Amino acid sequence: MAPRPARRRVAVVGTGAIVTGSHLPALAAHADRAELVAAVDVDPARLDAFRAQAPGDVAGYSSTGAMLDAVRPDLVLVGTPPSLHREQTVAALGAGAWVLCEKPLCLSLAEYDDIAAAEEASGAYASVIFQHRYGSGAAHARQLIASGELGAPLVAHCQTTWHRDAAYYAVPWRGRWSTEGGGPTMGHGIHQYDLLLHLLGPWAEIRAMASRLVHDTESEDVSTALVRFESGALATVVNSVLSPDETSRIRVDCADATVELTHLYGHRNDDWTYTPARHVAPARAAAWRTPAADVPSSHTAQLGAVLDAWDAGVRPPGSGPQARTTLEFAAALYKAAFTGRPVRAGEITAGDPFYGAMHGDHPGWAPGGRARHAAKA
Repeated sequence: MAPRPARRRVAVVGTGAIVTGSHLPALAAHADRAELVAAVDVDPARLDAFRAQAPGDVAGYSSTGAMLDAVRPDLVLVGTPPSLHREQTVAALGAGAWVLCEKPLCLSLAEYDDIAAAEEASGAYASVIFQHRYGSGAAHARQLIASGELGAPLVAHCQTTWHRDAAYYAVPWRGRWSTEGGGPTMGHGIHQYDLLLHLLGPWAEIRAMASRLVHDTESEDVSTALVRFESGALATVVNSVLSPDETSRIRVDCADATVELTHLYGHRNDDWTYTPARHVAPARAAAWRTPAADVPSSHTAQLGAVLDAWDAGVRPPGSGPQARTTLEFAAALYKAAFTGRPVRAGEITAGDPFYGAMHGDHPGWAPGGRARHAAKA
């Protein structure tokens, strides 16, 4: 047998809750293939606390540039606020490191294309954390849909109905276009509709609405959309931070079965159900049961997929066209909501105001032009 590749040397940029709560356990689960060697944070106390918690001798740095120069890591995990993602990702790619970055990978399609250019120049890759794709339940559902076993997809619902209070938005970078990139469309529901796109494939057209109903933010606190997929399937998408009874849900009605996922922040096999149509034989439906192996959707599962791609010498999942498609969907939802007209896949290109920013410089939504009313043309 060929020897297992040496452990990848990993650095984290940002040492807040998402890194300590999700990235550290993922690294521990893959300790045979990845070793944490460095951490970056502008807050010395937080950095020291993280280094004390992390296993081994982790070097600490106050800037990404200094860390990259000194350590030259193989893989950089980015867990900072969204406005920093593009700059830190491009810097890491320039140093030859692969990147696994929290969502959103960047704040606009223009910033994404900067990252794509950095990938091309360096030969390294940048993936975005969309961990819901990587659970065994999601993989199983995607295979059943893609194979045609459930019949043609016809109708779908994608629901992220969460609740965030005023204290949540007291954090300075939240609810602002320049620092968060948008509201629940970018920061909350993006996980769920990324999974919807993963299950149903390319989308063709979107119509949408958005509003600020409660929170005094630049961006929306709720958005809704109607989506037509290339397959002809129709879907609804709801992204809310106004919902006391919180849930995350996807339902896909196919010709021969309904597949449903209901969870909150992560799913296991038991969160997926399959309901056969009346004409489906019981033996056929029994074969749809979720697999015996139960892999939760998690950073651990996605990090494993990235390391597998590295070992195989191929582009990792969650990068390249996959990452851009989900970001384009967000931009199209905002454009459709703010202009009041349908948006087709591929129409937002350089020169379009929604290419450079999710608010598209639209009156009433762009910074400095806030108005507490539903978006209108």
